[in-house]
Amino acid sequence: MAKILDRLLLFVYSLCIGILSVIAILLLSGAIPDSFDALDRPEVYIAAIAVAVILFLLSIRFFYISLRRDRASQPSVDQRTEYGDIQISMETIENLSLKAAGKVKGIRDLKSRIRVSQAGLEIMIRAVVDGEASLPLLTNEVQRQVHDFVQETTGIPVADVSVYIANLTQSPSFKSRVE
Repeated sequence: MAKILDRLLLFVYSLCIGILSVIAILLLSGAIPDSFDALDRPEVYIAAIAVAVILFLLSIRFFYISLRRDRASQPSVDQRTEYGDIQISMETIENLSLKAAGKVKGIRDLKSRIRVSQAGLEIMIRAVVDGEASLPLLTNEVQRQVHDFVQETTGIPVADVSVYIANLTQSPSFKSRVE
């Protein structure tokens, strides 16, 4: 959302600066009559034209940037092999880590975030647990599963797997009904 707002502001800014610089160029070139006495000196006149032209060129550049579409692909991890290049999207790695963590019994509502560092992938897992098992054992199992599965599947070294237990699920309590 912020990127759209930035582009909109850049579009409006470049449009305003473009219009103002065109008006300034027309005034300074004599196409539109003016009544400014300050422009009678040649150094002020040349400087004003130069500033107006620079602003106009900048506004064209900003206008182009605000309208063009991003051609950048999704963020990915790139590897080079003897057969060619491999690109694995960050979304794929997130889904692989969620799949591995989901295999651990007692884990629910998983979310994943991936960061690439010099040492390898840093994977952050956020989970809700059912509270039936020991948390240290459960988180250790999640770390091991995610580390091994992602590293074996992608071939990318996994430097760190962090697990954040956000909450415990409440088991539904059933009231016995006597009739």
